[in-house]
Amino acid sequence: MFIQYKNTRIKIHPSVYEPSEDSLLLAEASLSEIKGSESVLEVGCGSGVICAVIKNNTHAQVIGIDINPYAAACTRDNGVEAIRGDLLGCIRGKFDIIIFNPPYLPTNENERTNDWINIALDGGDDGRKVINRFLEDAGSHLVDNGRILVLVSSFTGVEEVKSRMESLGYDVEENNKARYSFEELTIIVGTLIKK
Repeated sequence: MFIQYKNTRIKIHPSVYEPSEDSLLLAEASLSEIKGSESVLEVGCGSGVICAVIKNNTHAQVIGIDINPYAAACTRDNGVEAIRGDLLGCIRGKFDIIIFNPPYLPTNENERTNDWINIALDGGDDGRKVINRFLEDAGSHLVDNGRILVLVSSFTGVEEVKSRMESLGYDVEENNKARYSFEELTIIVGTLIKK
């Protein structure tokens, strides 16, 4: 199966989170943030829709990473370099921009399964477990004044995520937001102010 978006044809795999409103909102925000040939890393790249849209519509150098081996392979099939890894644990370089559409749904123990789609959605009890892990490591992988773009749901607590980012030294602003069904999605941009 394929989807078409922003001059880009994206192959979809059944064991990979299918691009939805959240993916497309983050793709739009990413395009608005990228300047010139910046280096971009997408964490949790899934099908590679955001990476491929960036590759086809900007001059940025882009790479993806995902814990799901099917997702990393799907991103490569969609024409973007991708590696398999858990968040930023296997990354050694620094980037101008790091993009993350995290697992953000609050999920209790009884709701958890071991399939790849659940891993793409499960944000822990409060929805911020994976986001907080990412935020702890992201700064060491950014160039001076580098930026992170994180998608957050109203289910997750947008203000709590913004507060956490500020405590880690980010200048925080909202890039975009949209309401879908029962939730509001917000793209938070954090610029790491190096002292």
